[in-house]
Amino acid sequence: MSDVSLRGRGARGAVPALALGTFAVGTDAFVVAGFLPELAADLGVPTATAGQAVTVFAAAYALLSPVLATLTARLPRRRLLVGALVGLGAANLASALAPDFGVLLASRVAAAAAAAAFTPNAGAVAASLVRPERRARALAVVVGGLTVATALGVPLGGVVGEWTGWRWALGAVAGLALLVAGAVAALLPYLPGNPRVPLRERLAVLRHPAVRAILPLTVLGMAAAYTVYAYSVPALAAVGLTARDTAWALGLYGIGAVLGNLGAGLATDRVGGVRVLRVGYVLMAAGLAGLGALAAGGVRMPVLVGVLMVAWGAGSWCQTPPQQHRLIAAAPGEAPLVVALNSSAIYAGIGAGTLTGGLTARSGAVTMYATAAGLAVLALVYLLLTAGERTASW
Repeated sequence: MSDVSLRGRGARGAVPALALGTFAVGTDAFVVAGFLPELAADLGVPTATAGQAVTVFAAAYALLSPVLATLTARLPRRRLLVGALVGLGAANLASALAPDFGVLLASRVAAAAAAAAFTPNAGAVAASLVRPERRARALAVVVGGLTVATALGVPLGGVVGEWTGWRWALGAVAGLALLVAGAVAALLPYLPGNPRVPLRERLAVLRHPAVRAILPLTVLGMAAAYTVYAYSVPALAAVGLTARDTAWALGLYGIGAVLGNLGAGLATDRVGGVRVLRVGYVLMAAGLAGLGALAAGGVRMPVLVGVLMVAWGAGSWCQTPPQQHRLIAAAPGEAPLVVALNSSAIYAGIGAGTLTGGLTARSGAVTMYATAAGLAVLALVYLLLTAGERTASW
C-alpha cells in the first residue's frame, strides 16, 4: 500500500477516532471512582472493598500489556484495534449487568485486557499514518485521550451515575467503545501486523541500569497520585463536599491533569525531566497535604479545595512526559519498548495506590491523604537519589 493511500483523508480521520478510543479506555479505567459508594451498596460490599475494582483493572492492565503485545503482534492492526474496542464494550456491558462483586471483578479484568491490547497499538498506528514531521502531534492527540478522560470522562460518568445509576454509567462507556469500534473499522486503512518479538527480548531492556532506576519512580509516583483518587467521594466528603459536588471537584482535578501534562511536555524540552518532576512531586504533595489538613481541621473552604484539586491533578499527570523522555534518553534504540513498559508501570502504580487507599480508607480520609502526600515526598526523595543514574545509550 502506498504512502499516499495510508496518509489520505481517511487515514487522517482515523487518528481522532483512535483518540476517542483512548478516551473510552481512560474513562473506563477510572469512572468507578465517581460512583463508588453506590456501587458498593448495590453489590453489598464495603466501599474500601469496592475500590479494588480499580486495583484489579490497573494490575491486570500492567501484567497483560507486554504479554498481549507479544501474542497479538502478527494480527492486522485494524482487526486488532476493532476487536479490542468490541471486547471493551462487551466487558463493560458485563460489568453493568454484574449480579455480584465477583462477576464485576472478572469483567474488570476482561476490560483491562481489551484496554491493554488497544492503547499501545493505537499510538503506534497513529504514528504510522502520518508524515514523520507530524508523528509527535499524532501521538499527542491519541495519548491525550487518556488525559482528557480524567478531565471530562470521569466527572461525566459520575454525573450519569448520580442521575441514572452506576450500571447505566458503565453501559454508556460500553456504548462509546462500540461506536468508536465502528468508526475505526470504517476509517482505518489496512495495516499488516508486525514480526513477533519474544517476551524475553521485550524485557531485555530492563537490564539497562538507568531503565531499572527510572521505572520504579513511575510506579511510586502514580501510587501517590491514586491512593485517594478511587475513594474521591468519601475523601472529598471529609472536606465538606457532597456526592454531587464531587463531579466538579474531579473536573478541576482533570483540568489540572491536562495542564500538567501539556506543561510538562513543553518544560521537559527546555529544562529537563528531572527538574519538571521535582516541581511535580512538590505540587502533588502540597495538594494532598492541604486537603488532609482541611479534613483534619474540619474546615469548609470549597474554593481552596478546588485549587488543591488542580494542584493534585497537575502534579499527578505531569509525570508521564518527563519519565518517557528520561527512558528514551536511557535507551534510544528501544524507545517503543521502554514507553510500553512505562505504560505498564503507570497502571501498576495506579493499582498499588488504589490498594493502599483501600487499606488506609478504613482509618479515615485524613490518614488516606497523609499517606498519599507521604508517597509523593518519597517519590521526590527517590528521584533525587537516582537522578544521576547513567542514561547513555546501550
